[in-house]
Formats: sequence, structure tokens, C-alpha cells
Amino acid sequence: MDSTTQLTTLHRGPVGPVRTCGTPAHASGPPSPPRPDGTVRSGPLVYEPGEPSGSLHLRASRVLDDNWTGTSTVPSRGLYPHQWSWDSAFIAIGLRHVSPLRAQTELETLFGAQWADGRVPHIVFNPSVPLDAYFPSPDFWRSSTAGRAAGAPRTVQTSGIVQPPVHALAVWLVHRADPGLSRARSFLSRMYPRLAAWHRYLLHRRDLGGGGLASVVHPWEQGMDNSPCWDAPLGRVAPAPARSFRRADLDHGAPEDRPTDLDYGRYVRLAADYRDRGYADGGGEFAVEDPLFNALLIASEHALAQIARELGATGTARHARAERLTAALVERLWDPAEGMFLCRDERGGGAGGSGNGGRRGALIRERSVAGLLPLVLPALPRDIAAALVRTACGPRFGLGGAARLVPSYDLTGEAFDPHRYWRGPAWFNTNWLLERGLRLHGEHGRADALRAALLDTAGRSGFAEYVDPFTGEACGALGFSWTAALTLDLLHEPSGAAPIVSPQGRDALTDTAPGADAGTGGAGQRAFEFGTDAKGGDRG
Repeated sequence: MDSTTQLTTLHRGPVGPVRTCGTPAHASGPPSPPRPDGTVRSGPLVYEPGEPSGSLHLRASRVLDDNWTGTSTVPSRGLYPHQWSWDSAFIAIGLRHVSPLRAQTELETLFGAQWADGRVPHIVFNPSVPLDAYFPSPDFWRSSTAGRAAGAPRTVQTSGIVQPPVHALAVWLVHRADPGLSRARSFLSRMYPRLAAWHRYLLHRRDLGGGGLASVVHPWEQGMDNSPCWDAPLGRVAPAPARSFRRADLDHGAPEDRPTDLDYGRYVRLAADYRDRGYADGGGEFAVEDPLFNALLIASEHALAQIARELGATGTARHARAERLTAALVERLWDPAEGMFLCRDERGGGAGGSGNGGRRGALIRERSVAGLLPLVLPALPRDIAAALVRTACGPRFGLGGAARLVPSYDLTGEAFDPHRYWRGPAWFNTNWLLERGLRLHGEHGRADALRAALLDTAGRSGFAEYVDPFTGEACGALGFSWTAALTLDLLHEPSGAAPIVSPQGRDALTDTAPGADAGTGGAGQRAFEFGTDAKGGDRG
């Protein structure tokens, strides 16, 4: 009997917060024997699901245990052998249900590589992994030398770009999973200043459009690496010569499912130019305001306000900032004709499209799932939330109709491809976010249906990285960590959930959010709380 099974069948009853068995790498106690790749376990997870040995809960837990390195969780053992930033946040949200200590360790490890300017790098490299196992590797990014002026750490190698800021939300939910353990370890008091510095970096250094929103300076930063949303801004970038790099991702995936060589050459050029500028912001050819990136920043501002309150402050200023950011998001990125949010190309010049108000920069006329995901925001105006639901259920995204899961890109778009990375396949993290947004705004029937489809597809696909949106056919890596982690989160009932407080300070789990119809019982219910207490290979 393996280490997970022997600890699984003893408990019968509700799922509750549990501890890790054994000790994390930074704690006392003898380490476990190393794996062949040099990583070590901190000890097996302890599970109390009251589930049979072949259950979805146990299978998801095993994926996370298999991908654990001793201090963090890799997205997948073969394709992604290091620690990724927003992956670790999603992973911690799932891990909190089976080991709050391991979830805390996951986030602590990531923020241990934070730069002095506040940025959280999108990759923290494992020094035991060979350089040729992943590209771009540490010798491409040269963080400790090229990033010296920006305060890159000297003791660990990282990339120089970032990923979506879902981290404060993850920290808050991990705390709520076991507040006693969190307080005993001073988890929040240690994480809060790091999270605050991360948000300051984004709100000040990355406000490249001058309208209050953060810009991404590379497609990898937004997380949807080869989305058609990037085609126009990338068209201005001269690609790096093909002979100047070797794509390790093609060792693990079919070329027809991966970004093209031309796109990859442009990714490499952008990253190399950013590195050669000492990772200074504002001077590159690519600067885009993205609705998902900024929605997660706003949600994390609400979470950071909750953390501040837990630590004895009021959190009022952070809630107010989140409200201002929500207004800026609507003003700058909402397109009423499309019924969704669009990206803004800050280097595009001109007045742009509808809703642009004559400002510098142009709205990008591509429809990705990122434009639906501000639905997770509690203060989103009611008419905009309703329009987003209509768009999600319409022919472009097929929620509840043509699609098993919501695709990453417009089903009717010329660039749609059901298998090519972020140009059409369905991803579990974006559908998980959409499920939470639907539930927040009172669409419980649609949220329940999407939850059921996510759980069924996760199990049938072997916890695939992404899937064909029509058939659920597995694509990319199998045994993918955030798929397993978010499966665990969906499996837990909402009755013990830790609510995120609305901008007005009301408990959005039981009250009505601003602009909601109190008679529907909807918009404020289960506000952005994501769960309960009871990639592809070119990611940078």
C-alpha cells in the first residue's frame, strides 16, 4: 500500500483541514530519500476524504504528491520541471484542503525568490534540473547579473518577467484553511509585506498606459502565451534567429499543438531585449493591458485588505483601491458592443476601437476567455455582469451549449484551433475562475453545470493540462498540477467557505454586493472566495 492510500481510508465523515505528515524541507527532521531527479519529498500528504481508493479526490491528491519537490510543486515532471508563479498560487488553493502546511510552504518558497523591486518572477529555477531540460533556462535570463539593478536575488536563479497576481487571494484562502496553524507560524505577518511590495510594483512600475491598470510586457506574463490577442502587437517584433535557441517544449508536445516557430522567435526577442535593458520597465515594444491580469490584481487587493484586517489594520484603503481599479477596468477595457472586455495595446497608437474614448492605445479586436473573467469581481456593475454571462453562453464561447468547457478563444474566430495551446483549447484554471464568477453573480445553475463538467473532464483526461473544448480530449501534459489542485477545490462543499469582503466591507457570502438585485439572492452570494475550508512548454 502506498503512502497516500494507507492514510486515506481511516476517516469517515466531513472533510476538514488536515496537517502534513512529515516535515517540509525547511523544518527540522530527517529528509526523505531523494528522487532520481534530485528532489525530495517533505513527507506524504495526509488525506481524510472518506473516499474509496480510486476516487477523484485521491487521484488528484496523488498528482500533487507526485509533483512535489520538497519545497514546491512542479506543474508537471517532464514538460515543466521548475516552479511557476501563478501555477503555485492555484496549486496552494487546492493543497490547502489536504495539507495547509504544504500549501503555506508552496507560497513561501515562491516569495523567497521575490526581487527587491517587488516583482515575483514567473519561474523559480531548480538548480538540480539540467539546463537543457527547459528553455529559456537560467543562463538565458541571467537574473542575478542582468537583474542586479532591479534587486534580483543572488542565491536563486529566476526569470525576469511575471505572471498574473493571484497570490494574495491564495495566501488568504490558505490561511483560512487552518487559521491556528497560520497564526502559529506567523504566516500572514510574514507574507503581507511581500504581497504589498508585489502589488506596489504592478500598480506603479507597470502602469505604462497611465490609466491605473497594470500592463504586461511579454505574452508569457499574462499566462495565455500564444493567444490571438497577441498577434497584432507581436507583429511589430522582429523574431530572434531560429538558430539562436532550441525549443525544449517540442521534445514533449506535437508541433501542431504548440506555438509556431515564428511566434517563439518573437517571444525570445522580447525576453532578450527586456533582459538586456536590465529588466527596466517601460521601454519595450510590447505593452498590453489585459482584463484577466487586472481582474486578478483587483481580487487580490480585496484579499490583501482581508489580510490587513486579520493583522489588526482596517483594510479600508485597499478596498477603496480595488474599487478604483474596477472602475478603471470598465473605463479602459469594456466594450459594450462586444459584451466583454478586450485587451488594450499601449504601443498600438491612435484612438483604437469602440469604448476607447480617443485615448492613446488601441483595443485589440480579439475575443479570448480573459475578457469574460472580470466576472469574478464583486463590485462589477450588474449590467456588465449580465452581458458577460450572455456572451459566455452565446455562440462565441458555447457555455452550456456547444462546448463541454469554455474555450480559451472565440469558437467563431478565424484563429480558433481546438488543439493549439491558448488559441482554442479549454483550460481548467480559466474555467474554474468562470465557475466562481458565475456563482458570485447568482448564476448557480450554470455554475453547477460547469463544475460537473470540470470534474468529469479532469478525471477522464488524466488531469490534463488542457483539453479539446468540444470533446474533452486530453492535450499537453498529463498529471498537471493546477488541474489536480482545482479539482480538489471543486470537490469541497461551499458551506465552510472563507468569504472575501466586498468593497463596502460587507460579508459578500451572505449580503448583496453593490448593484445586485437583492430579490435574486445572487450577485453577492459566495463573493470571490474560491472554495471552502471543510503549461504549455513555452511559458518562458
